[in-house]
Amino acid sequence: MLDVTRLRVLVAVARYGSVTAAAKALNYAQPSVSHHLARLEAETGIKLIQRAGRGIRLTDAGRLLAERAAEVIGRLDAAENELAAYTGLRAGRLRLAAFPSALGTIVPAAAALLREHQPSVDLRLTEAEPPEALRMLRAGYVDVALVFRYSAEGAGSPEGAGSPEGAGSSEGAGSSEGAGSPEGAGTSEGAGSSDAPGVPAGLGGHAGYGGPGGHGRGQPGADFYGGVNPVDDDAAIDITEGVRERLLLEEPVYLVTSVHDAEASCADLSRYARHRWIAGCDRCRAHLLRQCALAGFTPKIAFTTDDYVAVQALVAADLGVSTLPALCLRAARHPGVKTVPLPGTRRCVYAVRYGDPPDPPAVQALMDVLRTAAVPPQRTSATLTEEAVRLQMPGAPG
Repeated sequence: MLDVTRLRVLVAVARYGSVTAAAKALNYAQPSVSHHLARLEAETGIKLIQRAGRGIRLTDAGRLLAERAAEVIGRLDAAENELAAYTGLRAGRLRLAAFPSALGTIVPAAAALLREHQPSVDLRLTEAEPPEALRMLRAGYVDVALVFRYSAEGAGSPEGAGSPEGAGSSEGAGSSEGAGSPEGAGTSEGAGSSDAPGVPAGLGGHAGYGGPGGHGRGQPGADFYGGVNPVDDDAAIDITEGVRERLLLEEPVYLVTSVHDAEASCADLSRYARHRWIAGCDRCRAHLLRQCALAGFTPKIAFTTDDYVAVQALVAADLGVSTLPALCLRAARHPGVKTVPLPGTRRCVYAVRYGDPPDPPAVQALMDVLRTAAVPPQRTSATLTEEAVRLQMPGAPG
């Protein structure tokens, strides 16, 4: 059996690139690191490192073992944290990975609620797009991953998924309300309920999420976990077993154009076939290409950035048009853009966990506050007036 301590040393060398850096990260003496590597090679009977100039590098076998060791160590660390939480040694350290627009909207509100109701929980945040967030979840580097996927409006399966069966049966799945405005995107039915206003549901007594209607092993959407979607790179993520997801938000997607555009706002993408386009991350770019293909053209993509603030700035400068989900506009709204909701497509945001239920109390608390924070803020007449003044346009913004 391989020694876990030596596996940790190998992972550190792979991560930091040298024996010296690994020794510093592990707080080991450099000869101790070299000794552990030599003993690991003796245990496996395989050459794991080789000299490269004045340093070292991992062999193919060394990289393979380091990748698997990172997963094993991640799960061991997660188990240690969960056991500590259950035995009362500490309230819990939580690690959450989320994509940028969620980090700018849902996550801060959820973190504030968690601190208010569970001040002893130590929450760590990491920015990651869905494919990387799922890899981190599988390896045990995070406890919860916020991910998204696009779907046809009113359809159960994600866009591009090869098998619709069971793809849309997430916990709490439902239709959103207020699709007409970015700030008014609704949450799934029952997702935002609580016993008292402002208090996250279930914080008084955490209910598990693995009951009827929820995902158990091998039940989530095919495009994330089964490698069916040919467009995204999730096919390399084999985490079908043990994945459980909860639908937090179903939001509209908007066509974003400049306020200087003389054309009236129109959701017909074919009218913008001759315009230059601004694409986002790989997943959002794939969604844009699908929507334009449905409209009968291939977009001329002039700029690519996964920064939704930069996207809006480029659009405001009349350098192109783009599409953005509601969360991006909820996080930051440029006064120089106008928006119109696209019919027939939505973006669904999920909180994903890995492993069998029940969840540790700290994870259950995080799920509760994420569900509560996903509810978009209500827009009052005062805020609408302020936006109209800011835009120097009559009435509310597009």
